[in-house]
Amino acid sequence: MTEQTALFEFNDIHVSVEGKEVVKGVSLTLNAGEVHAIMGPNGSGKSSLSNALAGHPSYEITSGTARLAGKDLLDMSADERSRAGIFLAFQYPVAIPGVTVANFMRSALQAHRGEGADMTDFRKLFKAEMKALSVDESFATRYLNDGFSGGEKKRIEILQMSMLNPRMAILDETDSGLDIDALKTVSEGINRFHNDSNAVLMVTHYQRLLNYVKPDFVHVMMDGRLVTSGGPELALKLEDQGYDWVEKQFGQKAGA
Repeated sequence: MTEQTALFEFNDIHVSVEGKEVVKGVSLTLNAGEVHAIMGPNGSGKSSLSNALAGHPSYEITSGTARLAGKDLLDMSADERSRAGIFLAFQYPVAIPGVTVANFMRSALQAHRGEGADMTDFRKLFKAEMKALSVDESFATRYLNDGFSGGEKKRIEILQMSMLNPRMAILDETDSGLDIDALKTVSEGINRFHNDSNAVLMVTHYQRLLNYVKPDFVHVMMDGRLVTSGGPELALKLEDQGYDWVEKQFGQKAGA
């Protein structure tokens, strides 16, 4: 049996924002077919890590390495990382007045496929994915996230992920602001997307998302570091006991 090659791996990642180090040497390996969750209190560095790996210019990776399917990511711009197969679902999706959802999705898919690629299947694919995520067809002509509820914004994020079909999906607090019905719909979209050839990294505060999208591994992040890892039972323990026991056991300050 040959040794499995990691789909996505990053080693000793340090991230600074406006000169302050917020991620302090984080390493993780994700194989194809796996779902990982990073949990932690506010201010622990979870979103900073996610944004930095996706190439957000406000989050500077000062040292470390990151590779997707063996390719060095850190020499790539944000759009190059996206085309290589990295997808980031934002905690707070922004509104883009004047750009309809349909035009945004078409442009994003065209950018991934290449300027001269065939797009004749776009309409059929778009309508099928909207139906699967219970997104009303009227949203196609609405401006992206303009006046959308929290649940609607997150469904559109998952719609974009489904359309682009990335190899590595990073979901930054996708459950934030969702009621139970929206959470179920978004979770179904994540589960439908996930397969043996891609991987998912979910960033969340709470167990509730993990009730619907089952992680293979759960990692706890505090003060810019991953301090412990385990299986799904670790998330249940955090839900039951909070983060105080982590601070006591590993000497990290919650929310530092």
